[in-house]
This record gives sequence, C-alpha cells and structure tokens, in this order.
Amino acid sequence: MTTTPFSPKLIKGGIVLVDPTTAQVQRVIALQYNAESLKRELKGQDVGGEAGGDRAEPTRFKGPAVETISFEADLDATDQLEFPDQHAATVAHGLAPQIALLESLSQPSSAQLSKVNSQASSGQLEIAPMLAPLLLLVWGASRVIPVKLTSFSVTEEAFDPALNPIHAKASFGLRVLTVDDLGFASKGGALFMTYLQNREQLAAKTQPVSLSTLGVTGV
Repeated sequence: MTTTPFSPKLIKGGIVLVDPTTAQVQRVIALQYNAESLKRELKGQDVGGEAGGDRAEPTRFKGPAVETISFEADLDATDQLEFPDQHAATVAHGLAPQIALLESLSQPSSAQLSKVNSQASSGQLEIAPMLAPLLLLVWGASRVIPVKLTSFSVTEEAFDPALNPIHAKASFGLRVLTVDDLGFASKGGALFMTYLQNREQLAAKTQPVSLSTLGVTGV
C-alpha cells in the first residue's frame, strides 16, 4: 500500500531501557505493530485502605494510585522474509531474536547470575540483589512512563521449515513505578511526575457541567 505525502507519520510504541544510576539510554525496543488495545487499571491508595484500615480519615490519599497496564503485540516475519538479502537474521532464526530480547526484560543476564554465583562461592555473606535497568513504556510523547515488567508471555503461532517462529503474539503486564517506588530525586521519579502532570492537564481540558445536568439543584 502506498502512502501520500500528506499521510501522518506513524509513531510506534515501545520500551526504553535506562541505566538506573546514570540515566543513560541503554536500548530502545520499538513494537513492530502498535497494540490494538491498551488496558489500564488504577487502584487508589487511601488511608482507609482495605477492610480494617483507618476509617477515621476515609478521604485522605496515602500516595499515588497503583496503576497496571497490559497489552498484546503482534510479531510477524512475513515482510522481512520477502527480502532475504536485507534480513539475514530473520531468514536464519525467524522471530527468535526479537522474542529473546523481550524475554530478557524479565530476568537477570547470565553474566549477572555467574557473578552472584562467584561471590557466593568466595564466601561473601551479603550479596546485593542484581540491578535491573529502568524500563520506560513510551506510548506517544505525553506518555513516557516508568514501569516494572510483572508478566510476559508469548504465543508462537507459525513456524518455518526449521521450526523457527515466524508469527507470534507477545503479552505484557506492567506496573507503573511512582515516586513511592523511585523517589523524587531519581530520573524515574521525575518521569512519573511529568506523566501525572500530563494527565492532570488533560483532565483540565474537559468541559465542566452543572448539577442540573444530573437532575439535582444542590448537594
């Protein structure tokens, strides 16, 4: 399908890996196709909380809402396989490299595991947990969100003669990291505050309505 010069430029969603100490971008992962839907769920943190909480102050917030995001992304090697000279890795491995890259977001590297094992073998009593990169879900310029990957699954749906996957669906479960998790001074904390402020600015653009719209004259 050809596009006219006036067609809007397609912006892709994706995930950015950032060094948590230097705030330098380590890697950018763009989705091959933008997800058709994005599910977001927010659970408020109030002082009362669940049953048995502090009922004396039911209208006070304890902190930012706990937000979770989930979506599915399609992966397809068909277009690349039509041009084998330009996509040698896809011809040799199908979608396996892309799937392996996404899987790596959910676990430490083999080098990190080997280092921890060496430290344990040398008798070190206290070994710090392995440091993961900060993940940013980028869904347009106004939604750059620090997140933690809580779940990842992939369904491989078609294969080439060597059993390399050539079509797959990847499912992501994410939890938004707030200033409660990251602090105000960190890069991630600053990005969360920007994300929250962008949502507040959007909310302020809605047209106000009067009580009469709801069929009442006062409350």
